[in-house]
Amino acid sequence: MKTTERDAKIQELIGKYPKKESAILPVLQFLQKEEGNTLTREAIEEAAQKLDCSTSKVYGIATYYTLFNTKPVGKYHLQVDTCVPGFLHGADAIVDHIAKKLGIKRGETTKDGLFTLSTVQDLGSCATGPVIQVNDRYFENMTIEKTDQLLEGLKKGNWPENDTSMKVVSQCGILINDRTQKDCRALAFYKKNGGYQSFEKALGMKPEDIVAEVKAAEIRGRGGAGFPAGTKWSFLPKNDPRPVYLICNADEGEPGTFKDRQIMEYNPHLLIEGIAVSAHALKAAKAFIYIRGEFGWIADILETAIGEAKDAGYLKHVDIVVHRGAGSYVCGDETAQIESLEGKRGNPRVKPPFPANSGLYGCPTVVNNVETLSCVPYIIKNGAAGFKKIGVPNNFGPKIFGVSGHVKAPGIFEYPMGTPLKEILDAAGGVKGKMKGVIVGGLSVPILTAKEAEGLVLDYDSCAKAGTALGSGGIIVVNDTVSIPELALRTIEFYHHESCGQCVPCRRGSLTIESKLRDIVAGRGQSEDIDLILSLCKNIKGLTLCPTGEAFAAPVQAMVAKFRPEFEALVKR
Repeated sequence: MKTTERDAKIQELIGKYPKKESAILPVLQFLQKEEGNTLTREAIEEAAQKLDCSTSKVYGIATYYTLFNTKPVGKYHLQVDTCVPGFLHGADAIVDHIAKKLGIKRGETTKDGLFTLSTVQDLGSCATGPVIQVNDRYFENMTIEKTDQLLEGLKKGNWPENDTSMKVVSQCGILINDRTQKDCRALAFYKKNGGYQSFEKALGMKPEDIVAEVKAAEIRGRGGAGFPAGTKWSFLPKNDPRPVYLICNADEGEPGTFKDRQIMEYNPHLLIEGIAVSAHALKAAKAFIYIRGEFGWIADILETAIGEAKDAGYLKHVDIVVHRGAGSYVCGDETAQIESLEGKRGNPRVKPPFPANSGLYGCPTVVNNVETLSCVPYIIKNGAAGFKKIGVPNNFGPKIFGVSGHVKAPGIFEYPMGTPLKEILDAAGGVKGKMKGVIVGGLSVPILTAKEAEGLVLDYDSCAKAGTALGSGGIIVVNDTVSIPELALRTIEFYHHESCGQCVPCRRGSLTIESKLRDIVAGRGQSEDIDLILSLCKNIKGLTLCPTGEAFAAPVQAMVAKFRPEFEALVKR
């Protein structure tokens, strides 16, 4: 790209944001792509100059996020997801095969500079693993044969098609559309099926009445915590002269979770309509979709949908910006996400103040999950009473469950809140082999034994009563071929890798737990290591600014406590 075109593109990116520094991530992403997938020192200096920042600040940000390559990589960067769902789907065999075929180890580049091999943590492709990300493109449902075909194709400059096939069931028909139709993402398809009728209705309502309707629907946030969305909206200060910002949290990084991707990738206008209605209700003239950086093609789909909606006149009241993250699990926390949007490292903030009063740029801010916002059109169209006909008391509405691990037909399942776990697993073809345990809310919730999972109903209250949490609804099934100590090690590897390092209990605790679990799995552990791990897990809870500390303490503690004999069998006595 010529210098004038390059400068123009950078200025275009900067112009999307109220404050210049918010464009740091998109500018760095653009420059990395321009420089052949490596973020050079010169590119960092260029970004600093264009953004009026110090080079040290830009470098500090570039080295915080995992998607920036500050060291050279090959023309094709092969990144294999070996996190828990990938591990259960056989990712290790793919890594070993690539290493043997190319004659390199993890982290190395072939002598001809063509391939670099890396292992990465969770690509949000949990039902379609093993998955290999090549530069910014996904290749899912990989086998040894498909991997060989991929490598041979890349050597010739040919990119094969991605296989995204998985089981898809929508009992509610609200959040998941008919993705078998080629035009399922188009505005015309969405409108043909009643799209934007809720928005038209909302325009005839007072903003406060929309907030009241969402509050009356008692929809609990679908990001994991389950906090009532309408109550969160009502926290915004009244008659405040500062602008209100709406952020859609699409940074789907919890292992086992891939529900939001389904809406954005195949039903983007549902989310756009949800944002349009919500922005009207909250009087927000600016909204951001903070999408994880690995989902580059989905960000493109969203931008196309936003353009269609804008051309059709649905977004006259709000400007929606798709902001691509750069690889940080912690940025799923709302305050870390706000910091990242402001052009900083994604470190969580101390609360209070809460985002509703002092969020993005110090202004009132609402942060809602993709699935939460996508339920808003149904609530407005059918009223709170109509929404509450779905689900069970205190747990209303539809829920998308992602099922991965040892089931015969992994996939995505939209069912009413309060559906029995067994019904979801039966829809996923049943358990492959004999169930040993199941994680029902993404990797960060306590594992249940097969016995504990009997009769479990999937809603927030029932899961809490069973000693776990519904979380994001990411269901990971583990059969009796799996070593729980190895599963625990994979779990802590993810969270230690993703810790932002700001809080000592999380930074040092995850490091120590990983070290001790690695020793145990390798046969070097001592019996006292087991008690140390349990003690650390118990004491880390509640001592970190964001939920990451508890996100690893809770599952690891449950794995060790419930399957302790497996750990004891590996240690020296």
